[in-house]
Parts: sequence; structure tokens; C-alpha cells
Amino acid sequence: MRRRLINSTLAVVLVVIAVFGVSLVLVETRTISSSAQESVDSEAIRLLSIVDSRLIGGEPVTPGILADQGGAKRYALIEIPGRDAIEIGERPDGGVIRGVADGDNGEKVTVEEPRSSVTREVGRSLLIIGAVALLAVIAAVLLAVRQGNRLAAPLTDLAETAERLGSGDPRPRHRRYGVPELDRVADVLDASAERIARMLTAERRLAADASHQLRTPLTALSMRLEEITVTDDLGTVKEEASVALSQVERLTDVVERLLTNSRDPRTGSAVVFDLDEVVKQQLEEWRPVCRSAGRAIVCSGKQGLQAVGTPGAVAQVLAALIENSLMHGGGTVAVRTRVTGNQAVIEVTDEGAGVPAELGARIFERAISGRNSTGIGLAVARDLAEADGGRLELLQQQPPVFALFLSRVARSRREDRQPTVR
Repeated sequence: MRRRLINSTLAVVLVVIAVFGVSLVLVETRTISSSAQESVDSEAIRLLSIVDSRLIGGEPVTPGILADQGGAKRYALIEIPGRDAIEIGERPDGGVIRGVADGDNGEKVTVEEPRSSVTREVGRSLLIIGAVALLAVIAAVLLAVRQGNRLAAPLTDLAETAERLGSGDPRPRHRRYGVPELDRVADVLDASAERIARMLTAERRLAADASHQLRTPLTALSMRLEEITVTDDLGTVKEEASVALSQVERLTDVVERLLTNSRDPRTGSAVVFDLDEVVKQQLEEWRPVCRSAGRAIVCSGKQGLQAVGTPGAVAQVLAALIENSLMHGGGTVAVRTRVTGNQAVIEVTDEGAGVPAELGARIFERAISGRNSTGIGLAVARDLAEADGGRLELLQQQPPVFALFLSRVARSRREDRQPTVR
């Protein structure tokens, strides 16, 4: 690119010099020649006037007198009728520029100048014009190099940015170059980098959410399958297999919801459902886990509640709260249902030390954990609750009380029959 810019600039400058330089040389040559001719003619007229004045006054006309009065440095020939011709200076050889002046009484003055003097003057002018043209060419090359560097450096930088994007580094560089077209390309690359960063973040978030939300159902499913392998009672096998199948269905629901949230985290499907069934299902699923950990899980509160939400999502939120109590709390895990205004509330608490004061305001942020855990369980639970129009709050830090708030009443009968997208 630099070479092309230099070549094109140099070609333009050379064409301009060729067009205007030749014209200037022709004009300057003609001007110098005309000036030399006018000077010779003027000198011939001046000498003629001196000769006429001396003849009228009866004064002698000699070469010395004419040379002194005329100040002539050129060759001059003065012809006076009845007298010998008078010569002043040395007659030039070769081509000359001749000026002739005739008097009223027949006298004649001829002045000659060597044409070589004009040639030397033209040569000096050509030398000056050539020097100016050379300076113009040098200036044009320097300017082209500077412009080439100014354009090539941003293009190199943009290529490096594109290469960084291709290698998986989506950080925008926010560099601008003062060239509108290049700045437009930089804007597009920065916007692409931000989109790629968002997509990579969404993919990583999906992977983290999937690993976290699938871990508990898979653990429960493996426990059911272990129960089947160690029992010989056909009734127990059928019962555990039935529970295992229901857990497989829950796993499928978790995967589908994860994929839905990965496309749009604000999208949820809410219906009117029986809250007791979700709570009961979670208690049955977590009771073996609590028993193996030497802990107990109990349920109390108002029964027969109906809430608006997605049963699978509510079950995942409740599972996240119970798992959080098992991992970070102590003693009995208590699940309580109650009503406040037009909302159904599910509270989960335990007898542990509670949430540290420094984590209270940030407990629902990702990567925030009181112990060596992933720190995404409560964040995922909050996203699931908000996707269905509910909310998840920490009501009390010591002992910890987490509450899931859900609407109790559907907005219309149609919402009781069909899922509502929010």
C-alpha cells in the first residue's frame, strides 16, 4: 500500500511538473529573448540620440566620446553619411541579437549582443526551475511516505484486532485513527468484540448453570438406582423406578429450561400450579440426602396454596435453597409456606451460623460464596424466580431465612389454561 501511494503521488507530481514546467520554460525563454531584444533596441536608440545631438551642435563624434556618454558594453556600429564608420566594442562571433536605429539625416546605429548571453540566462532559469521541480518531487515523496504510514499503521492495527478476535480474545480496543473510514471499521470491530464477549459469557454461564443444576437431580437419581440395586423386593424396585423416572423427567425439564434461558433469560412460562406438590416432591427428593448427612428436613405452614409460576423452575429454586442450607448451614432444614397479601411465600431456613455480614448484600451475585463452592447456585435461583415474575430474597441473615415470593392469582382465566410468557 505504501509503495502504491508513493508511486501514484510521484506520478501525479511528475505529470504536473511536465505540464506546467514545459510551459514555464517556454514562457521564460520567450521572455528572456524579448527582454534582450528590447535592451539592444533601446541601446541603439540611445546611441542614435547622442549622435544626433552632437551633430546638431557641431561637436565631434568619436568612439571614445560615444563609449563614455552611452555607457555601452555591447558592440555598436555608427554609420554617418560622408564619414567613416565608427565601431565601439568588440564585434561578437556567431549568432547575435541585433538592434538598428535610423536617424533623420541618414545616420544609422547598429548594436549587437552575442546570443550566448541569452542562452546563459535561459540556462540559469532552467536550473532554477529544475531545482524547484526536484524539491517538489522530494516533498511529494516525503508526504506520500507520511500518508502511507498514517494509513498503513491503522490498517495493521485493525488486522491485529481482527486476529485477536479470531484467537478468542474479544476485548474491544476502542482505538480511533482520525480517518472516518478506518474509524468506521474500528467501530464495527469493537461492536463485534462486544457481541462475541456476550456470547462467550452466555456460553460459559450456560455451562456453569447446567453443571450446577444437573448435579443435584443426578445425585438423587443415582441414590434411587442404588436403592434398586440393593433390594430384592419387587414392590420397592417398582416404587424406586417410578421415582427415578420422574427425576429423569425433571432432568429433561431442567435441560429445556437451561436452553430457554440461554436464548433469553427473561423468558419464562408461568401457570397456576399446586404449591404443595412441588414442596412435597422436593422433600421426598432431599430427605435421603439429609439423612445421609445426619440432618433432618421438615415442612410446616399453610397448605392448599396455588401460585403462578413454572413448577419446574420453582422446584429448582427450592432445591437450590435446600442445597445451600445443607452445604453452608447446620441442624434441621425447615421449609415453611405462608401467605402475604396476594403472594405465596416459601421460606427455607436452618439452624446454622447464617450469612456473614460482609456477604449479606452480595449473596445473590455470581461467584460470591461463603465457602469453597461455585457461588452460582443462589444467583441461578434468583434468575429463575425473576424469569417467572417472582423474586428471591434474604429476609434474615442469622439464622438464615431465604424466601421465594410468587403470585397467587393468575391475571385471567386464559392464564390458568395456557402458559404465560413474561
